[in-house]
Amino acid sequence: MAGIKYEIIEQVAVLSESPKGWKKEVNLISWNDREPKYDIRDWAPDHEKMGKGVTLTSEEWQALKTFTKQP
Repeated sequence: MAGIKYEIIEQVAVLSESPKGWKKEVNLISWNDREPKYDIRDWAPDHEKMGKGVTLTSEEWQALKTFTKQP
């Protein structure tokens, strides 16, 4: 994406993969040299293209993990 700098700090999980090779991933990403955030979005196989996604702070990520463990 033009004008947006990103660095994938940690690849946390691959949630799914499309027939064309795009993967829905959970990653820890630093956007524009800022503090890393957890990120869920689709990525092209080479990580050069991405789909729309959602970013979560560490606190939001922990809350989501807690929520998903409840019955």
